[in-house]
Amino acid sequence: MTTNDLANDVTSKQNVAKLEANLARVEALTQRLITALGQARPVPPALQGPSQDLYLKAATGYLAEMINNPAKLLEHQLEFWGKSVKHYVAAQHLLTQGKLEPPEDDSPKDRRFTHELWETHPYFNFIKQQYLINVAAVQQAVEDIDTLDSEEKKRLRYFSQQLIDMLSPTNFLPTNPEALALAAETDGESLVSGLENLVADLEANNGDLVVTLADKTAFKLGENLATTPGSVVYRNHLFELIQYAPTTDQVHETPLIIFPPWINKFYILDLKPQNSLIKWAVDQGYTVFIVSWVNPDPGYRDTSMSHYIEDGYLTAIDEVKKICGVKKVNAVGYCIAGTTLSLTLALMKQRKDTSVNAATFFTTLTDFSDRGEVGVFLEDDFVNGIDAEVAENGILDSFFMSRTFSYLRANDLIYGPAIKSYMMGKAPPAFDLLYWNGDGTNLPATMTMEYLRGLCQQDKFATTGFDVCGTTVHIKDVTVPLIAIACETDHIAAWKSSYSGIQKMGSKDKTFILSESGHIAGIVNPPSKNKYGHYTNPELGLSADDWHAAADKREGSWWPLWDAWLSGKSGKMIPARQPGGEDHPMLAPAPGTYVVAK
Repeated sequence: MTTNDLANDVTSKQNVAKLEANLARVEALTQRLITALGQARPVPPALQGPSQDLYLKAATGYLAEMINNPAKLLEHQLEFWGKSVKHYVAAQHLLTQGKLEPPEDDSPKDRRFTHELWETHPYFNFIKQQYLINVAAVQQAVEDIDTLDSEEKKRLRYFSQQLIDMLSPTNFLPTNPEALALAAETDGESLVSGLENLVADLEANNGDLVVTLADKTAFKLGENLATTPGSVVYRNHLFELIQYAPTTDQVHETPLIIFPPWINKFYILDLKPQNSLIKWAVDQGYTVFIVSWVNPDPGYRDTSMSHYIEDGYLTAIDEVKKICGVKKVNAVGYCIAGTTLSLTLALMKQRKDTSVNAATFFTTLTDFSDRGEVGVFLEDDFVNGIDAEVAENGILDSFFMSRTFSYLRANDLIYGPAIKSYMMGKAPPAFDLLYWNGDGTNLPATMTMEYLRGLCQQDKFATTGFDVCGTTVHIKDVTVPLIAIACETDHIAAWKSSYSGIQKMGSKDKTFILSESGHIAGIVNPPSKNKYGHYTNPELGLSADDWHAAADKREGSWWPLWDAWLSGKSGKMIPARQPGGEDHPMLAPAPGTYVVAK
């Protein structure tokens, strides 16, 4: 036996041992997989997708179109079949000539198909081109239906696109060249690691499949996230109030209180020093407070919008006034917290309470006549399902909200991460924003339905008035000086709807800024990055489109512009304040206890 024979024999035995070890891992993981799947919660059908009525109307409309205008549909069918067959024949022709190459490819660019084999390998290129031809046919079929109203048509477009995205060949191992190549390179190790990732995600979420987007071991609140120094100076059943330590010798006399959304946790505004809006505001000489909301359990079933206003907003504002010894504060509301800040301001107007000097709204909706992309989930089929869910459990579990927002960007937040984790066995990245995105919170039953029914569906605040705290409040009663920042590609709070709400407010002093990018990146956009620009236009009497067309485009972050506006509303400079006081002892260091409670 030669040296090469011995080496080959050793390698063969090593490969067999490795295969046996992997098979043993797969067997153990399969048992864990079955156990984990058995623990999954039953998801109500009403929260799985739109009602069958939508599809029935679409099918009826398509049938009617076939009867009334057969030539149009026949033309589209022939176009589809022509493209599909022509591509098939071209691919076959090259193969019969012995050419292992794809035919001409003029399909649109798609970042899902960036691996070189999608372009160079005849099998994978054929699958890609056929998929994209089918996509175009489905989209055309949806557009051919003229019997649906605008909202139904929008929903049909959205949910048909969900099906299209789900069936992408990149989402299946046999048709994903990148995953197959990696499996071959690693002797199947990537697939076993992917199975481990899948099982770990199922076990971590009690059988619910929630793709881990970020390395959860890479971050710890107070150590490398939410590190701006400060203290909890007040706490009640609904929130902790955090006051941040000054970094300047002098500060503006009027303190700044920030109300973040309770759908997620406040530290989106304090991820790390380089992109922390909180730290930046402190560095500009503001006494900054932030509300850290409790993560509700079923015991909060009856907590309403009125509780969030009375026990949350008004209480927090009152405590800030006491701590700082002032009569007025400036307030910020982000997303749903901005919506609720506007309700609070309208209520304060009725009560003749002038405690808020000026208000800032981040990506805030107050006019829900056009609910944007998220509106596909705000029709009765979904909302009735949520109503039944919270009636039974007392809360809307964060699982449902997280899943809903993820499906608004399914390729980026579901399928792409799932491919990397489960097919390729890659560990999730250490990405602070995605870590925060996965750290969701529950919503109380009563508040959830008040918000969905009275504001989102019935648009009462911008029309007939919204009932809260024993009275009816109207959008025109928001009269304090205000500045609003909306985001151009926001898929949660459409900027045109945000603009419309600001137009309807009664303030004489209004400023509107449109930031580039989306719901998070457009807000968490520090000047040091010089990344996304913004638009300004003082003429708020224009339509949204006309406002945008006439707006001035400015490079870089809107934060300095906000600072210039806010400083003019914040009074004289005084010696810096330290957190707390004699009547407000420091209860815990920032970021507090509510934000880390599970």
